[in-house]
Amino acid sequence: MTAPPIIEDRRALDALCARVRAAARVAIDTEFHTERTYAPRLMVVQLAFDDGAAIVDALAVPDLRPLALALTETTVAGHALSSDLKIFADRFDLVPPRVFDTQIAAAFLGYGMQISLADLVRDLRGVKLAKSQTVSDWSARPFSSKQIEYLVDDVAHLLPIYDTLRARLEQRGRYEWVYEECAELGDVERYRMDERRAYMRISGATRMSRRELGILNELVKLRDRVARERDLPVRYVLPDDVIAGLAVLKPTHLDDLGQLRRLDAGMKRQLGPAILEAVGRGLTMDEADLPQRPQRPSAPARETLVALLGAEVAEIAREADLPPSLLVPRAALERIARELPADRTAFGASLALQPWRLALVAEPLWSLLTGEAALRIEGYADGDPKVRLSDESTSG
Repeated sequence: MTAPPIIEDRRALDALCARVRAAARVAIDTEFHTERTYAPRLMVVQLAFDDGAAIVDALAVPDLRPLALALTETTVAGHALSSDLKIFADRFDLVPPRVFDTQIAAAFLGYGMQISLADLVRDLRGVKLAKSQTVSDWSARPFSSKQIEYLVDDVAHLLPIYDTLRARLEQRGRYEWVYEECAELGDVERYRMDERRAYMRISGATRMSRRELGILNELVKLRDRVARERDLPVRYVLPDDVIAGLAVLKPTHLDDLGQLRRLDAGMKRQLGPAILEAVGRGLTMDEADLPQRPQRPSAPARETLVALLGAEVAEIAREADLPPSLLVPRAALERIARELPADRTAFGASLALQPWRLALVAEPLWSLLTGEAALRIEGYADGDPKVRLSDESTSG
């Protein structure tokens, strides 16, 4: 692939957008920095077409909404696309609806859940990528020749890999599975933060009372608002352990804040009144409006149930040459053990899986739960143990 044009002004960007809209498919990758800003700061966007590539200098052309809109009119291929698409969702509230993620596609072909682009390129293309610029400073200008080589390498092989993976998926009857999986990446709702649940990511939240969770929720919303306004990482505003400590302490006066040693004088001066207001909102919230406490960890019997279901999922996944966690997330099995759906319809709804997954796992798992089938181990004496589901109605 020849040296690509570097897009550095609006006229060149408009021409690139026209090229994107006319293309049947485009490969994409991004470079961004996350260390000192609220949201990732986009530095570079690389694109590859069937007949060449382009590099967009996101610092020289800061308004990339026209490019984001153009990408919604084509099929976008990329590797581990979620982080790239989240930038478009955060900045422009839109993402390309038609995407093909080569990492996801590879997982459906037995490569595991987290294969790197370099490993996939080496296996499918016989090319060893130079990764010397992985930790490069992408805010530096002009780009060096090694940086440009790296940027191009990250997209140059994506469309040929797309073709290879798609052909293999279609041969194995799995392309529709990947299509369903990738369709979720093209839904902008996936990338929006759920404020109602953000507080549950704070360590210690599961041990708090409902009143403390109400305070915690208000503090997390305050932190997010301040971080967004100042374009700072949330941890720079209030670290997680300080947030948790405030929720338990329930301060009502500025002097109370002195009990938290990690809440320094600068934080107290700048955020003290706002912290007390947030705590006050949590303290005066009606009981009915307080967050519900999360389910406690499963009792031993439920853990056993999850383990048994997981064993059967692992065997189904092995036979299908898929990672078990790709087939059925552990959270779905824990939900089954917690809710104990009473009939087959409720069971399928509780699993909340795409149709292709349900087709593989629903019947065997339901048979196991209802006692119509049981697990047994075969092949242990031969050194090749396998978990099998046996029909109890015909046994013994």
